[in-house]
Amino acid sequence: MSVAVTMLVAQTLDEVERCLAEAARAPAPFLTEAAGHVTLAGGKRFRPALVALTALLGDGDGFAGTGLSPERQRRIVDACVVVELTHVASLYHDDVMDEATMRRGVASANARYGNTVAILVGDFLFAQASAVVARLGTEFVALQASTFARLVQGQIAETRGPESGEDPLSHYRQVVADKTASLIRTSALFGGMIAGLSQPQLTALGRFGEQIGVVFQLADDLIDITSDVAGKDAGTDLREGLPTLPVLLLRDSDDPADLELYARVVRGLSPDEVPGVLTQLRTHPVIDTARAQIKALAETARAKLEALPDCPARTELHRLCDEAATRVS
Repeated sequence: MSVAVTMLVAQTLDEVERCLAEAARAPAPFLTEAAGHVTLAGGKRFRPALVALTALLGDGDGFAGTGLSPERQRRIVDACVVVELTHVASLYHDDVMDEATMRRGVASANARYGNTVAILVGDFLFAQASAVVARLGTEFVALQASTFARLVQGQIAETRGPESGEDPLSHYRQVVADKTASLIRTSALFGGMIAGLSQPQLTALGRFGEQIGVVFQLADDLIDITSDVAGKDAGTDLREGLPTLPVLLLRDSDDPADLELYARVVRGLSPDEVPGVLTQLRTHPVIDTARAQIKALAETARAKLEALPDCPARTELHRLCDEAATRVS
C-alpha cells in the first residue's frame, strides 16, 4: 500500500479492535466472556480492512492522503465494526451447524459453551451490529438487512444441498455468493457510500466486492485440497461432505473413474478415505482447471475497478486481485 493509505487503514483497524471489545461487552460477565471468545481471538479482519480501504476512494480528504475528519473516521470505524460483528456472529452459528471444534486457533464456542449458548451469543452479536449500523443511516440499515438475509439463505442452501434437478455447480456458486461474497460486497459498498461515490460507481464497486468475495472463497476451497498449511486440516470440506469446485468439475469428465470419485465424495467419505481422495485430487487436471477459473474471475473483478476514481485506494484494490490469483498459483 502507499504510505498514506497504509497509515489510514492501520489507524482505523486499531480503533476497530477497541470497538469490537466494547461491542462484545455485556452486563453479564458470562456473556462478555462467550461473546469475546471468538470476536477477540483475532482473524484476518479482511472485511473491515476492505471498508477502510474503499472509504478512501473519491476526491475527499482521504483521497489526498491528508487525514480524515473526525466525523468521517467515526463513520468508517462504525461501518468496519458492523461488518466484522456480522461476520463473527455468523461464525458462531456456522460452527454449530458444522459441529466444528476449533475456530481461529481456539476451541469453537459451541465446543466450549454448548450449541444453545453459541447460537444465542451469535444473536447477541447480530443485535450489537444492528445497534451500530443504525448510527450510519437508513441506507446502511437496509443494506445490512438484505445482507443478513443472504447469509441465512446461503447457510440453508448449503445445509439442504441442491434441489432435485438443480445443477450442483450452480448451487455451489450461489452458496458461495450468499454465504461469503454478500458480506464482502457490503463491506466494499459501506466504504464507497462513506466516500460519497456516485451511484454508477457504487454499482461497479458492489460488483467488484461480490466477485472478489467469490474468488477468495473459491481459492480457500481449492487450498483446502492442495495445501497442508492452510490453517486447518487439509480436506476439511471432504470430511464434511461438501463438494467444492475441483470435485464438482469431475462431473464434466467422460472418464468413469472421475464420475465414481465424484459420487464417492457426494455419498460421504469415511475418515480413512480422505487422505487417498486428497492424493487423487492433488494430481488431477481439475486442479489446474479450477485455478484457471479462479484467476479468470479475479480478472473479471479487476475490470469493475475501471469505473472507480483513479487514486491510491483503487491501486490497492487492484493488488487484491493480484493476491487472489497468487494464492492459487
